[in-house]
Amino acid sequence: MSLASEKMHYHPGNLSTEELVGLYKALLKPRLIEEKMLILLRQGKISKWFSGIGQEAIAVGVAMALQQEEYILPMHRNLGVFTTRGIPLSRLFSQWQGKANGFTRGRDRSFHFGTRDYKIVGMISHLGPQLGVANGIALASLLQQKQQVTAVFTGEGGTSEGDFHEALNVASVWQLPVLFCIENNGYGLSTPTDEQYRCEHLADRASGYGMESHIIEGNNVIAVYKQVSQLAESMRKQPRPVLLEFKTFRMRGHEEASGTKYVPQELMDTWAARDPVINFQTFLREKGMLTESDEVTIKAQILSEIDTHLEQAFQEPPIAPELDRELRDVYKPWDYEAVNASEASANIRFVDAISQGLRQSMERHSDLVLMGQDIAEYGGVFKITEGFLEQFGKDRVRNTPICESGIIEAAMGLSIAGIKSSVEMQFADFISSGFNPLVNYLAKSYYRWGQEADVVIRMPCGGGVGAGPFHSQTNEAWFTKTPGLKVVYPAFPYDAKGLLATAINDPNPVLFFEHKGLYRTIRQEVPEAYYTLPFGKAALIREGMDVTVISYGAAVHWALDILDNNLDILADVIDLRTLQPLDTEAIKASVKKTGKVIILQEDSLFGGIASDISAFIMETCFEYLDAPVKRVASLETPIPFASPLEAQYLPKDRFEEALKQLIKY
Repeated sequence: MSLASEKMHYHPGNLSTEELVGLYKALLKPRLIEEKMLILLRQGKISKWFSGIGQEAIAVGVAMALQQEEYILPMHRNLGVFTTRGIPLSRLFSQWQGKANGFTRGRDRSFHFGTRDYKIVGMISHLGPQLGVANGIALASLLQQKQQVTAVFTGEGGTSEGDFHEALNVASVWQLPVLFCIENNGYGLSTPTDEQYRCEHLADRASGYGMESHIIEGNNVIAVYKQVSQLAESMRKQPRPVLLEFKTFRMRGHEEASGTKYVPQELMDTWAARDPVINFQTFLREKGMLTESDEVTIKAQILSEIDTHLEQAFQEPPIAPELDRELRDVYKPWDYEAVNASEASANIRFVDAISQGLRQSMERHSDLVLMGQDIAEYGGVFKITEGFLEQFGKDRVRNTPICESGIIEAAMGLSIAGIKSSVEMQFADFISSGFNPLVNYLAKSYYRWGQEADVVIRMPCGGGVGAGPFHSQTNEAWFTKTPGLKVVYPAFPYDAKGLLATAINDPNPVLFFEHKGLYRTIRQEVPEAYYTLPFGKAALIREGMDVTVISYGAAVHWALDILDNNLDILADVIDLRTLQPLDTEAIKASVKKTGKVIILQEDSLFGGIASDISAFIMETCFEYLDAPVKRVASLETPIPFASPLEAQYLPKDRFEEALKQLIKY
């Protein structure tokens, strides 16, 4: 914070009077809006406020330095980004009041929104994910040869999150044109910087990633504007990431309720003397570029605009809940295109069907990007992408560092920029390292502000191969309860190929589970040409009157094996194929016919999809049941490594006994 003890010096260089006054207007506008918002907060007319007073020069300077078509990913103190980009104030005011004219229709608050029209992507409360999202947007810029820069903001507190380090590493490895802007304002809520990190400057961290960095006087709007302008121009010509540390100070609480009692008064006084608006205004006066009359006129114009737009927002009625709309807006609507299978087919393995479907989707979608660990030259640990690099090139088949969170975030950034992507988890277990961006960013973005997450995450999963607790989980239940995600889990090569094509066509985030125990053990006649299969349509693969067997994935084959050994049991066997959406009509139709139901899943019993299906049947088909719904699943333990322990853990043997008991009931 040594900058606080120095006098502010402005060096306008070749900036004209018109440009300097333009900077002043842009700087004053968010300050006046904030002062009005603080009054409304006390009046109870808005619910919460995160003040950026004292930090306006950073948001304004960066926004003015970038081109209008270049994306900015701001934080909750960057009002100046939104005002500088020219967003109508009435929409901002509606957003903060939870009105329909806001950007989230009352579904999220403050700056938790984005707008493609103004090339702004707002934050989520978890702070870190937007850094990786910026990487994806910048990657799209490179792939589309747009020569554009992406700027993303974080506070000094956010630099402690793993997302920050993953994002910097990916940006450096891929040489992405991202401006990582750290607003070092002294405190993370109440925690001072000396309790957050030990390096002297956060900019020093860039050297560990082979990245250029600069320290900028964050309260000096000319310094911000000029340095960012020069860097952005350079980065457009020579794409690379740059880390910027803006030294500034937060003059109000983390949010208004928290106050600033934890800040020494001397420190507050020092930084108050470096107010970015007052100091720049004084400079312009002293240089004869701004008269008192000019100040009065400019302020009156801005206040008039604020009052006019506030009145528009106040006149807007409170948002009226629409149940159908709320449910409908969880997923982006799209028209499923049925592409029928050709007659020409070949008998291929499950793994070959996945590879074939992925390759044909790459051919059909010329900008589809694949990302994952070891998927390029090596072809992936299961060799699904073997030969893809030679056909599609390094830009579209991308090896990634080991950073699941950062890559899922980059996939989201690609989607914002209009590019489809598919991410391969080396094992489904590893998705836990990318859990936050998946369930809190990708799953919620369309519902929050209409931005689809056009991402497929491939999930090699499942036991029976002696891989132990960290390479064998079938963790679909982590995601079936998360609105906004779709979950696909095929059991046969034919289904796997057609459903993967549909997953890639679908603009919503899809988790595509591939049981690795099936990869090289199951074969089937599969059409050679491209085709699709619809989501939400289960397959009735056997028919009988005695019992309904419901399953998915490898467990379908276990059920069929048991039935083959008990030919006297005539069963409807339903392969769900997709878990979200779920084919409830197929389930009801079969239950009404047989009157008995057994549900088999590989996952542990408690909290699994079988529990929800059982509850659904009890609620909708109770009068048709001749016995309680039976659930069979793996043990309530982590999945073990040794073969005898794994066999005991898995439910195949227990299924036969449970099935016979149900038939006798």
